[in-house]
Amino acid sequence: MKLIERKKAFIILGKHLKNLTLDEIFLEKVFFKNRWFIKKFVKSSLKNIANILNEENINKFLEPYIHMEKNKISKTAALVLAGNIPMVGFHDLFTVLISGNKVNLKLSSKDDILIKKVIDILIEIQPGFKNYIKIENSHLKNFDGIIATGSNNTARYFESYFRKYKNIIRKNRISFAILNGMESAEEIQNLGKDIFTYFGLGCRNVSKIFIPRNFNFSFLLENFKNFEFVKNHNKYKNNYDYNKAIFLLNNISHFDNGFVLLKEDKSFFSPISTIFYEFYDNLEKLEFNLQFKKEAIQCVVGSSLKLKNVNFGETQKPNLWDFADNIDTLEWNYKL
Repeated sequence: MKLIERKKAFIILGKHLKNLTLDEIFLEKVFFKNRWFIKKFVKSSLKNIANILNEENINKFLEPYIHMEKNKISKTAALVLAGNIPMVGFHDLFTVLISGNKVNLKLSSKDDILIKKVIDILIEIQPGFKNYIKIENSHLKNFDGIIATGSNNTARYFESYFRKYKNIIRKNRISFAILNGMESAEEIQNLGKDIFTYFGLGCRNVSKIFIPRNFNFSFLLENFKNFEFVKNHNKYKNNYDYNKAIFLLNNISHFDNGFVLLKEDKSFFSPISTIFYEFYDNLEKLEFNLQFKKEAIQCVVGSSLKLKNVNFGETQKPNLWDFADNIDTLEWNYKL
């Protein structure tokens, strides 16, 4: 299949997803498979994908690699996808197919309905993709390279099992915000999107904030009120109740607005319903120290001067060129 055909198919897919109406029965099936996939967040995920799949973005994304298209021989990339947030593996799928490679997919049981739906739409748009996409129900086989996403524990297994293949092994990542105490109400409300979208389950979700001393916690918690709906979700509420009980029983100092807990902690990975915070006195020193943690960092929101910034409210809206873990998967596919 020629590049112009692949591009056209994804541009049409973007338009289709923008106008896609999912019936209630389908959404219930998605939710039944993964209780974290509420309608609001499923629709949000598809909308974000639709917004970036346009001709201008795709042309801009592909421009640096056009010279690699000449004499391209199609290879097969295997993908082991995660299922923590809706359609989390779409970008990897896109880079494989837009490069002209075939894909051997191992879907997460927690997100197989939604991504199959999008694949079906893509094949309907461009039937040629039917010969490029294989969904594997058992062991992956017959591939030239693999991208596997999982936890730090599963990554060790992946690294051992797939060591003879060209691979990208993804591990746990963290996103955080650096606040200066001068943020507007709108900025804090947008930070809420970075924290609460998908219930904080994604690696691009902010789960820790760095703040100056004498920070106004009341201002922060008050401007999170737009996200109070998360407490109506049974799984999230169970996590909130459990963590709150632990804090109270152990006399652990914390802040609480009824649906999220703030706790001072030097750890990067906070549990669901809890945001860790840490004070800083000198921004340059903080940034210097964080440089040593860059392998674990996905997104930085806020007042950073030296670290790559994401605007408030934009962590869950990556563009095509915002590669996960800063690994260029399109180049990887062309060189496979």
